[in-house]
Amino acid sequence: MGHSINGVPSHKIAKMGISRTFQNIELFNGLTVQDNLMAGRHFYMTGGFWGSFLGGIYFGKAHREEIQQRRIVEEIIDFLEIESIRKQIVGTLPYGMRKRVELGRALALEPKLLLMDEPMAGMNLEEKEDMARFVLDIYEERVDTIVLIEHDMGVVMDISHRVVVLDFGRKIAEGTPEQVKTDPDVIKAYLGNKS
Repeated sequence: MGHSINGVPSHKIAKMGISRTFQNIELFNGLTVQDNLMAGRHFYMTGGFWGSFLGGIYFGKAHREEIQQRRIVEEIIDFLEIESIRKQIVGTLPYGMRKRVELGRALALEPKLLLMDEPMAGMNLEEKEDMARFVLDIYEERVDTIVLIEHDMGVVMDISHRVVVLDFGRKIAEGTPEQVKTDPDVIKAYLGNKS
């Protein structure tokens, strides 16, 4: 959107509408799924500390705000099909479900741009298929732009509209999946020179 974010603190980047998932899961393992998603709503809470501390949890503006934010979190829980684990402590969940919870927390910020770093790393085939479906649904229903960093080329080619290929940090190709998979530089870098 024409703004450089170099050197901008992460909380200000989030306020600009940019959210992300991490290659290595970065959740609050001692909190529930709901609480982790509520942490993603903190920018939308305006009642402040004193409003919550002085009885705001039980009445007043902070209480109404809490109810509204929980509604949004419950919608994300339904969207990601994690209703059955909403009250579970995140640290007790299987890896694939924790990846889904992390995605939910990123969605809780209501981003315009979602950055996903290796969202399918360490997942089995079924978990990858579920995550790919969620990525497609998120793009269709929730987020204008998704930047996905992924080494599983099958997934990348199946769900991407545009692909940029890097070889040791240098861009060697860009285009549609069809264009990229036939690019000689990509073939040489990733499949080896067959001559």
